Amino acid sequence: MLRDPHLRLVRPVGPPRATGCEECLRLGTPWVHLRQCLTCGEILCCDSSPMRHARAHAAAVGHVIVRSIEPGESWRWCYVDEQFV
Repeated sequence: MLRDPHLRLVRPVGPPRATGCEECLRLGTPWVHLRQCLTCGEILCCDSSPMRHARAHAAAVGHVIVRSIEPGESWRWCYVDEQFV
């Protein structure tokens, strides 16, 4: 993993506060995998999901680092640099 300048945006977010993508739950749309925004803690869906809410959240509000909250996964991703961090 490379040192990413966007890591300064990471904040203590605590455990996931939702059991699904918060936007998909609100809209009634499906998701595939879940990501947690490491700036605000919101739970959002991945790029394989139809709505791609995690990527949209990064573009809209600038919270560009997420982590996977899938069982057995412990990686983080930067949407700006398109790399694991």
